[in-house]
Amino acid sequence: MTTVSPTPDTTPVVTPPAAPHVAATPPPSMRLRELAFGAACAAAVRAAARLGVADALGETPASAAELALVVDAEPVPLRRLLRALCCYGIFGETPEGKFVHTEMSRLLREDDPNSLRYISLWCTEPWTWEVWPRLDVAVRSGTSVFPETFGKGFFDYLHQDAGESAQVFNRAMTTSSVQSAQDVAGLLDLTGVSSVADIGGGQGHVLASLLEKHPSVHGTLLDLPGVVARADARLRDGGRLADRVRIVPGDCREDIPFEVDMYVIKNILEWDDESTRRTLANVLAAARPGARVVVIENLVDDTPSMRFTTAMDLLLLLNVGGAKHTRESLVGRLSDAGLRVGEIHPVNAYLHAFECVVP
Repeated sequence: MTTVSPTPDTTPVVTPPAAPHVAATPPPSMRLRELAFGAACAAAVRAAARLGVADALGETPASAAELALVVDAEPVPLRRLLRALCCYGIFGETPEGKFVHTEMSRLLREDDPNSLRYISLWCTEPWTWEVWPRLDVAVRSGTSVFPETFGKGFFDYLHQDAGESAQVFNRAMTTSSVQSAQDVAGLLDLTGVSSVADIGGGQGHVLASLLEKHPSVHGTLLDLPGVVARADARLRDGGRLADRVRIVPGDCREDIPFEVDMYVIKNILEWDDESTRRTLANVLAAARPGARVVVIENLVDDTPSMRFTTAMDLLLLLNVGGAKHTRESLVGRLSDAGLRVGEIHPVNAYLHAFECVVP
């Protein structure tokens, strides 16, 4: 997408104060009104992402009319959209009525290295607007409302009836994995480890980052056949790490057919208790005594990202009946499986790593 071209007499404004006309601390009555209208904020973020407004805006302030020409929108409604986003610090507005980037608006650009464009789209996909209003039903029943709402389970619906949403999901998960892979690789100490496996590891971004950092280590990627078929290019035939990798199509809930020094399990112990139990039992069955197991998960306690993780926890309840863990609940499940739980480390603002050993 092209961006709005700079004009010679315009000075770029990068991070102006957002929405100075909005009270910094609104009274409780207004704050509750704002929260009740939270769907408007989510919808505005989605609209900006789908329109590509952040990609259209360059380093020079631009008017809504200038941006509208680039994103094929009407100027007045686009200005209204941007005005709403400015209230949350997503874009800023100059005294002359032009719009500029902020730290958050840059994250909606597709070319930003820390882009959250696809994460933002995933969290606001059309099906989400169908299930959120039924949260009270899920809280009463303690189970997913997805089958009753759509006539089938979440993943069946996603892949059979919502192809575009499935693509957004894949892009969002890839983005999230790529961005956290370096954090994981920077945290984990692989001293004495010659082989590592990424269990349910998706496209293998975490595994690739670990192997790049540790040239003597060999790796195994295990995930469903359709997932590993799209593995990170570094791991596939011809990739620079391919000679140190084996790619194993399979379901970790059914079997883990190999023995390694370290098993990494990231963000897959949240769907339901039975899946968690079966996966951990398969790890214990495959691993030799003394093998390390590192479980990496979002927590709904003891984290600076509580608003994000608790929201994801509720969405998991709605779509699959799953749950994000507390520190206590995850330690309990790991211990019940027979693992010896050691230190717990923050990976970044929204992930924790639980170091375990097979007795």
